[in-house]
Amino acid sequence: MPSTVPQHPAPARDGVLRHARIGGMDLETGGHLPEVTLAYETWGTLNEDASNAVLIAHALTGSTHVARGGSGEDGWWDDLVGPGKAVDTNRFFVVAVNMLGGCYGSTGPSSADPQGLPWGSRFPFVTIRDSVRAESRLADQLGIRSWHTVLGGSLGGARALEWAVTEPGRVRRCAVIACTAASSAEQIAFGQAQLEAIRLDPNFNGGDYYNGTAPAAGLGLARRIAHITYRSEPELEYRFGQQPQPREDPLGSVLPAARGRYAVESYLDHQASKLVERFDANSYLVLTEALMSHNVARGRGSLRQALSGATAEFFIAAVDSDRLYFPQQSEALAAALPGSVGVHTIKAPIGHDGFLTDVEQIGGPLRTRFFGPE
Repeated sequence: MPSTVPQHPAPARDGVLRHARIGGMDLETGGHLPEVTLAYETWGTLNEDASNAVLIAHALTGSTHVARGGSGEDGWWDDLVGPGKAVDTNRFFVVAVNMLGGCYGSTGPSSADPQGLPWGSRFPFVTIRDSVRAESRLADQLGIRSWHTVLGGSLGGARALEWAVTEPGRVRRCAVIACTAASSAEQIAFGQAQLEAIRLDPNFNGGDYYNGTAPAAGLGLARRIAHITYRSEPELEYRFGQQPQPREDPLGSVLPAARGRYAVESYLDHQASKLVERFDANSYLVLTEALMSHNVARGRGSLRQALSGATAEFFIAAVDSDRLYFPQQSEALAAALPGSVGVHTIKAPIGHDGFLTDVEQIGGPLRTRFFGPE
């Protein structure tokens, strides 16, 4: 049914953060949020029949800022989204939403509850399906009855797949990149180690740290663990090997804790410090828990049965060197989809992050399959 909610006013500039209030939500695991705000950005112009809308879902610690647009900040998929690019914002209206529970403007643990206090430890469990339900309300407000395409990588891929199954009538095309039908035991294990790194930080305080010191050490350790899984062993060996960090000596002290660092250690420290500066530890927990729970077949029978109602045209892609989301897991997803769906291989030695760094290997096939002339 067409939405009866008035269309949101068009933004003054592309790539500028906006906020929408979507009301209260009952969540899949029994929690409730009395008022939810979703932060989002848009690029391009929604056409008269709202048929050119594209939803792009971010990865675990990603933001809504997919492309530079009219802002002064580069986007994380600038090579894919923009005027004349594969997702051409001269033709398509692109929307990116900060997932429910995030820390880039959407309602999350650092947001104020009805009494004006941070939710902190009281923020409820959020699933991928909850995020789809929230985003569908935003689509209603924007006047979008169905998406031309929903696409994303990693956590964003899980959200895209869940959109196609939870709201099949609203997704005409779906791109699932570097993701699977369900989180595997190993993926959950890596996630659990990251969660414990944060929770064991003395400053975590059970999640209620907003009036004190943030658990930066725990969040930094979680990022180190995650980043190792995002890169491949050959890439780390090629870049760093056993080389010492310049002006440091890994054998320079009789005390292990006082020695200098290897170059790869310095690299991980750098990745950790960058995330700590921009991300909330509780949101890291919420979104990681959501990804660990990802299973598109949960409560829907077998995987093939769960996917049987999806009517979207699918594009499945995997990174050949990915050691977090193995290509064979993407092949299993493709084999369970209705019809004959292949897997596009991103050939990148870097590992899982290849879906971000080697965008040209996605852009061409996506343009041909989904975004070429009608």
